[in-house]
Amino acid sequence: MRSRIFMSMLTGVALLAGLLLGAGSASAAPPSPHASSRASVTPPAEFGTDWHDPVTAAPPVARPHARSCEVTLAETQFRDFTPYRGTYTPPSGCGDHWSKVVLSLHGKVHGRQFDRLGYLHVGGVEILRTSTPEPSPDGIEWSVEKDVTRYSETFRQSRDVEMLIGNVVDDTYTGVIDVKATLTFYPGPAAHVPDRVLTLQDGTLTTPRNTERITAEVYATGSGGGCEEFWYLTVPDPAPYSCKAAGGPYREVQITVDGRLAGIAAPFPTVWTGGWSNPFLWYVIPGPRAFDVKPITYDLTPFAGILNDGRPHRIGVSVLGAPADQTGWSTPVNVLVWQDAKGARVTGKLTSLRAGDPVGSPVYTPGPENLLRTEGGHRLTVQGYVDTSHGRVTTTVGRTLANTSDHRWTDGENSDRLDATWTDDETVTVRGHGPARTTHTRRTYTMDGSTTIGTDGRLRTVLTLGDRAAVLETGGGRRAVRSRFDDTYTGDAAYTTNVPREQRHAVATTSERYRLDGTAGCYDRRLTTIQGVVTEDRDGC
Repeated sequence: MRSRIFMSMLTGVALLAGLLLGAGSASAAPPSPHASSRASVTPPAEFGTDWHDPVTAAPPVARPHARSCEVTLAETQFRDFTPYRGTYTPPSGCGDHWSKVVLSLHGKVHGRQFDRLGYLHVGGVEILRTSTPEPSPDGIEWSVEKDVTRYSETFRQSRDVEMLIGNVVDDTYTGVIDVKATLTFYPGPAAHVPDRVLTLQDGTLTTPRNTERITAEVYATGSGGGCEEFWYLTVPDPAPYSCKAAGGPYREVQITVDGRLAGIAAPFPTVWTGGWSNPFLWYVIPGPRAFDVKPITYDLTPFAGILNDGRPHRIGVSVLGAPADQTGWSTPVNVLVWQDAKGARVTGKLTSLRAGDPVGSPVYTPGPENLLRTEGGHRLTVQGYVDTSHGRVTTTVGRTLANTSDHRWTDGENSDRLDATWTDDETVTVRGHGPARTTHTRRTYTMDGSTTIGTDGRLRTVLTLGDRAAVLETGGGRRAVRSRFDDTYTGDAAYTTNVPREQRHAVATTSERYRLDGTAGCYDRRLTTIQGVVTEDRDGC
């Protein structure tokens, strides 16, 4: 395509997570004073051999108006499952403290290829988990950018680099994936950046003895081509369906410290660019988070008194509901640590841990249209304190998960429908060293879609995906920070199955609206595509 639009995969979750992680928040682009609209050419009657490059309505990463330095992390091609390995060297001329560090990934591919999953590690720290778009025969290019300022400690010295986008190239799947990954550094102080970024060593963690705050990131993805890639559609016996799991579709990502439950979270129902049996849905607009998988974050500060004893402690991550005999989940962990600058040793205690019993009981009702109704949920509250150079600080973390879904399908699965909602409510309260501070985050994920195959072999998918979050931060009884975002994708695509590509007569209308508003301002952008052509690109609050 001659028309190139560089995509930002910064979502509002990154901004909200920045508040929780204490990193420099990746704020949205400045609000537009007036709405604007950009039209495209008239769409064709059906897909051809070329279409618009992937694009998203998400805001770009805000960058300082200052000088910068760029370092290339990797520039390579992926044809198989051989990782790229190289060496990162810190930038010269930009110091060793940065107000912003931005990761940029640019890729290109042409021919025929599946969607592929990948990662990028620097010094063992995972800084990006990603997937790829499926290409047009004539070729596409795409870009991803991400605020990685919170990993600054990792970037201050030379490190090994490892990157992999596992791929298969043969006579049928011809797409070789070309990528270039860079870091751009902007000199200056960054507020609340972690002092250390740690990885697990043989499943254990040893923290500095003066640690006063700890969070863990888990880049949890259900993938690998098996049923856990579509975990939200799994059913238990005796329901007649192609993807089985004894407990049905309820999933929960848990983290433990020395075998004790330390955190729970709802995984995001990511749909990759070949998902729901219909790649035409995703050729131009990917589903939320498909190219930039957001980590689940857990506040482990209540466990700091235990972890600070100078000994290794076992950290475990598991996915509740996933079949024990199946692969498909990847759960790499980063641990972010803030230290007491005026104290050599921070002591403390875990004072309370209250966990309910997780519930995820599906009810199957057979009939001409089978129905699996699932209601699941779990609660956890953890409290602990640390004695620091500025006094005792008590942290209380409460999290409540809930999931409801109705899955309906006919025999043979020629009609397959799902309507599901996941909520993940988290409240973190910190008392000590000034007025109490509370951050409440409510995450809501939705999926409402259907796939049908007619007697003529025509497959149609209609799907709406929602990724929403709201944060309210209060201090001393006063509201300090408010932010809310809503990233909604809708698509309707059809093609003829079991025929050569040129006979599929594929059509698709897809759209995305991304809205972000709060204390810092607002952002609102809407995209629409028809048969791979962008027909609407509108922004304005």
